[in-house]
Amino acid sequence: MSSAPRHVSRRTFLAVGAASISMPSIVPNFANAAPGERINVGVIGLGSRGFNLIDDLLAASDAQIVAVCDVDKLHYRDQPWGEGRKFGLKAAQEYIEQKSGSRSGVSGYSDYHEVCSREDIDAVIVATPDHWHAICTLEALQNGKDVYCEKPVTHTFREGQTVYQEVANQKAIFQTGSQQRSDWRFRRAVELVRNGHLGRIQSIEVGLPPGYEAPQGDPKVTLPPEHLDYDFWCGPAPKLPYTRARHHRWWRGHRAFGGGVLMDWIGHHNDIAHWALDLDHSGPTRVEAVGWTFPQTNIYNTPHHYEIRCEYANGTKSSIGNGHPIGTRFVGDEGWAFVTRGKITASRMEWTDPNYDPGQEKVYESDNHMRNFLNGVRSRTACICPAETGHRSITPGHLAYVSQKLNRPLNWNPEEEVVIEDSDANKLLQAQDYREPWG
Repeated sequence: MSSAPRHVSRRTFLAVGAASISMPSIVPNFANAAPGERINVGVIGLGSRGFNLIDDLLAASDAQIVAVCDVDKLHYRDQPWGEGRKFGLKAAQEYIEQKSGSRSGVSGYSDYHEVCSREDIDAVIVATPDHWHAICTLEALQNGKDVYCEKPVTHTFREGQTVYQEVANQKAIFQTGSQQRSDWRFRRAVELVRNGHLGRIQSIEVGLPPGYEAPQGDPKVTLPPEHLDYDFWCGPAPKLPYTRARHHRWWRGHRAFGGGVLMDWIGHHNDIAHWALDLDHSGPTRVEAVGWTFPQTNIYNTPHHYEIRCEYANGTKSSIGNGHPIGTRFVGDEGWAFVTRGKITASRMEWTDPNYDPGQEKVYESDNHMRNFLNGVRSRTACICPAETGHRSITPGHLAYVSQKLNRPLNWNPEEEVVIEDSDANKLLQAQDYREPWG
């Protein structure tokens, strides 16, 4: 039997009992699901974030992790060997078996193709470094799987378009790991804006952390450790000399592997700005990179200090950068609100009371990001942060890198996703150069 028909059959089977539910937020949790009714999940990428998502899955009794994948057998992230928590393939297998009490074990792979091609797997978690997000996601989608992919949803703009178009083609369920959407505080800030409490939104300040100013680990170039397949880890990216300062945790400081702290965090706090402005399928009309400074080291090439200025069709202006408090601040002509992790404040404190009703206009409600994804897999209803939403939220970051390189602002057509009358900018934005054989 081919994998596609079998997976469609499993989708139909899993949807039984959920098909009549129209609202994603009230799909039942299937807490007592029998083993055959559980959602079989494969996890690709077993670093710190991958383990966080494993914990989320282990807390869901209607899901079971049947496969894990990583090219590093065992590591301690940025800590000295043997200190702190263990990560990697062997550590994940041991951890899942210990926590789940499973005696049958969980299959371990070093090649993501083997996870994506398994006919019994319903959903794939992609928690790799950014330069692998699109390739693993597309492989999973084309094998008929639903996907939960960490943010930023893709490393490049072109990858983002390809992913959200393929999700639509496959009629797949997709969740971007912008988990702040599943927190009531961020939802409250969005509903305050949507219901007009702040009046007309004049400006938005999106505060992100600064980038890496100096090497964050040992910068010495060495041979890769034996437990790591470094060539496979680099994959489609250039095979840069191995150094701990540019590997686990710190890889995002180089454009080969990530977009710096800027792209690491823009998918969180700018995502909330776009959600409030109802721009999940749109974006700004003008973007400009301002005042970027870069570290004095060849280990990294992403900005340490940075600002992105955006203008929107409704007249709202935003500033995204490390010069603001971390979080999202909305300023209207009748009030203001600021939200960050664990905290919401506003010009009227009653707005921040958990029991306060902000008004008739409600946005999608989720209080558990992984639960929302699993419910979507069962009910075939869209998640709170689908692929295009994740792509649109980080598009100002992609545009800002082009603006900085060309040293000019960009006029953006968000409907057609092109820079207006600027072929050089569009060429840079659509650039995609994979190392062979990953092209």
